[in-house]
Amino acid sequence: MLAAMPDSAPSPVSAGSAPPRAGGDACPGTLRLHRADDGALARVRIPGGVLTAAQADALLAAADRFGDGELHLTSRGNVQLRGLGAECGGELAELLTAAGLLPSAAHERARNVVASPLAGLDGPSPLRAWLTGLDRLLCGSPAAAALSGRFLFALDDGRGDVDALGADVTLIAADDDCLLRIGAGDEVFRLPSADEGPRAALRAAEAFLRAARGSGAWRVRDLSEGVRAELVRTVGATAGPAVRRPRPRTATPPAPGRHGSSNAISVGVPLGRLTPAQWRLLTGTARHHGGELRLTPWRGVVVPGPFGRPEDAAEALGALAAAGLITAPDSPWTGVGACIGHPGCAKSSSDVRAEAGAAVGPVGRLPVYWSGCERRCGHPQGEWIDVVATPDGHRVSHVRGERRDPPKTVRDDPAALAAAVAAARSRSPSR
Repeated sequence: MLAAMPDSAPSPVSAGSAPPRAGGDACPGTLRLHRADDGALARVRIPGGVLTAAQADALLAAADRFGDGELHLTSRGNVQLRGLGAECGGELAELLTAAGLLPSAAHERARNVVASPLAGLDGPSPLRAWLTGLDRLLCGSPAAAALSGRFLFALDDGRGDVDALGADVTLIAADDDCLLRIGAGDEVFRLPSADEGPRAALRAAEAFLRAARGSGAWRVRDLSEGVRAELVRTVGATAGPAVRRPRPRTATPPAPGRHGSSNAISVGVPLGRLTPAQWRLLTGTARHHGGELRLTPWRGVVVPGPFGRPEDAAEALGALAAAGLITAPDSPWTGVGACIGHPGCAKSSSDVRAEAGAAVGPVGRLPVYWSGCERRCGHPQGEWIDVVATPDGHRVSHVRGERRDPPKTVRDDPAALAAAVAAARSRSPSR
């Protein structure tokens, strides 16, 4: 039987170079469970966030059979199952393998791929071909099995949404071009053709593994500046000509509501947690209108449709709103996120999810993320309001990429905390 593993390490807030990691990569997966205060946790990688309705049914069955019944969306469009028994790993793996969610045991934690969730809804896009091609190549590469559970690929359809997430390897569709970005640098490489995208992305990841050998680096940003520059030069030598294309500073998730000529709909999930009833409703909606769900890196779901008539989309959105999901941009939950907090995590200083709910108010211009400790697990990228619970109160600060304003500490006063968060969120985003 597969036992739960030790707690995983945090992801850093800064995008700068990090020191070598102590110990191995303990990032959870499906075959390596994570020990939490509410039981074991499994993280199921969903490349591109794309699920069939049948696969969604299998995830719900796994949550019901082995865990607490709920499904938790992550900041990479993956699904976490919580409250698992520590000895369920073998049966869980069998269930997910049968559903096509675990194509390679050796690569299950390396299948970290985010993709623009609206790709193809408003015109032709190469992203689906990139996604299936990259996942196939990843699972077929013995070297890629050594990628850490934190290494991230992004497939951007040109709108800049997932390019802004600071992935380690990013493919960008730009008119008829395929661009390749390594890390967060402003330089991209123009590949000879769009068909070359998946193979070029895999080669870049394998080059990272060679560059990182012996350094303890899990991601491109963990490399020293010199090694990172050499990696970019090495990849560029075979990729194609370099052009300047600064990475977007802020990711823009799909607005809740209806999208595109196909009447696709997008919904947000408050704090990323879906009850069995909400999951069944989403799955049933997808099954009735095309059969596919797309989980987003902003803890939301896109149902691509087609819905036929505009009133069909409106009816679906009404049912989802009644179930407690975010279906319009003016929802007070828009842009609000939080880690699992207490009691699910022993490291958390408070129940930050309850605190986030108590502080929900008018929609803010900036997203806010509540963390129960300095680890800030699952925090967003770009510009956001950071709320961290400490034994001395909550620290509220404005984060702009690698820069952070001096924090304001609010001590044991829920009303004052809600006011401080609302004021911070109301600031105009930086240009």
